[in-house]
Amino acid sequence: MSSRWISLALTLTLALSAGCDGSTPEEPEAPAEEAKPETPEPKPEIKLDPTALKAAAENITLVPSPAEMQRALEKAGLTSRLATMVGERDIKVDAENLDQVAVRTGVVLAEVVLTVKEIPKEKFAARMNELKTGFEKLGAGSDIPATIDDIVGRVNNDAINRDDLLKEVDELSGVMVPELETEAGDWVVPLIQAGSWLEGSHLVSAAIQNEEKFGAADQLLQQPQVVDYFLKYVQREGGAKAPDEVVKQLETTLVKLKELASKETLTADDVKEINRATGAVLELL
Repeated sequence: MSSRWISLALTLTLALSAGCDGSTPEEPEAPAEEAKPETPEPKPEIKLDPTALKAAAENITLVPSPAEMQRALEKAGLTSRLATMVGERDIKVDAENLDQVAVRTGVVLAEVVLTVKEIPKEKFAARMNELKTGFEKLGAGSDIPATIDDIVGRVNNDAINRDDLLKEVDELSGVMVPELETEAGDWVVPLIQAGSWLEGSHLVSAAIQNEEKFGAADQLLQQPQVVDYFLKYVQREGGAKAPDEVVKQLETTLVKLKELASKETLTADDVKEINRATGAVLELL
């Protein structure tokens, strides 16, 4: 439950208990029906409702999830599995700059979704704990960390199969991110998405190169509206006055991707440049 609902519940409890000191109250002169105070109805507890939370974030459906990227890859006729292409980076989300925390959290989220069917339990738990750290540092309430702990516990106890786990984690990734908008500010959601999208785009561009199916690039990588969405928040007024190296490189990469996305069609060289530009951010993590 978020802090604002806890505060409301405490206020309501104090209001209801005020004057209850054990003494017998005097009979009111006015009729009882006129003397009765109106008792406000308590607010319902907030639940992680996927439909409501997805609607909370601006343009949340604009950005494909990592699982959607894998499905799009298969639909375009490529056989690469993004899960096997995820590197062995040990990404830590505990940075001073919160913009960077959001980007790092997004990359870890992409890795969790993409590798969930193959990853050993110990590594899955480690990545989920990094995810939990990132969400907590960004100001998440208690629901998200508790949900992560529940998933890790079930995996450790072999209480869920990997197919169901993939479905649950993919759905959860669409719930956890927009939930943060109400806790930490509207800039958090796009920057987490940017991290996930950069990781996915880096892997997709590598798959296109490996299979030499450059004709699929327009369909899979040409997304100028997504780039504009991210740039709006990276370049936002009120952002970090002196952004660190990761955030600077993220902006440089997005500007380059916008230039490429404005072309009528993407060439083999463009695909290689997308892979290089997205990799330049990931190498700093």
